[in-house]
Amino acid sequence: MDFLNFLDFKITDILDIILVALLLYYIYKLVRGSVAINIFIGIVIIWGFWKLTELLEMEMISSMVGGFMQVGLIALIIVFQQEIRKFLLMIGSTNFANKRNFHRWFRFLKPEGLTTSTDIDAILKACRSMGRSRTGVIIVIKRNNSLDFVKSSGDSMYAEVNQPLLESIFFKNSPLHDGAAVIEDNNIVATRVILPISNERSIPLRFGLRHRAAVGITERTDALALVVSEETGDISYIKNGGFVHFKDIEELGNLMKEDLI
Repeated sequence: MDFLNFLDFKITDILDIILVALLLYYIYKLVRGSVAINIFIGIVIIWGFWKLTELLEMEMISSMVGGFMQVGLIALIIVFQQEIRKFLLMIGSTNFANKRNFHRWFRFLKPEGLTTSTDIDAILKACRSMGRSRTGVIIVIKRNNSLDFVKSSGDSMYAEVNQPLLESIFFKNSPLHDGAAVIEDNNIVATRVILPISNERSIPLRFGLRHRAAVGITERTDALALVVSEETGDISYIKNGGFVHFKDIEELGNLMKEDLI
């Protein structure tokens, strides 16, 4: 039978499979943890069924499923508009000419001595201290994407990151405490920054506007965000529009250092 010819593999076939697997993996990472994950899994199942019917030359069911897939493309664009934006943003922010980004994509090639210039330890010490005093905090750390569109909403600053300065910015009686602080290359470059609010429905109700703002900026850019809850004093780490879980402050520091390399 003709469909047994798929056993005759070529190098291009192997490359094709690898590229499709990578594409599906990164799409899965974007929609993981959101309501869109079930839709994504359903689409993959329908697509696999469609290709199977084509392979088995079941023309009637194959044409029906194929027509559904083509007509449903517009609906998928509407359903996945946030995920498509994040995916295009991820591609647009990738610069393979940049050694730092190259190692981020291929972590197994990352040299042992590569470190970040951002003083993560000072940031986390400040967050832990402010968590004890139930001080609300939101800190945004720039990676590749420009944050100029949100920095302009706040007050400009250019000061090196250190624990006392961060604690004084978010002190409850400070005029700078309301809003987010933006950090670029180990410098606090803006305070009182207004961030876009996420409309993601999967965010637990126990999280307030600070957390939604942190999710919002990480949905639109590749920035990292730290939030200290004013109610509980807990620290949240947010990346790519999702909450990153960690056991303790040491693990959080390692995660952030790895993400910033």
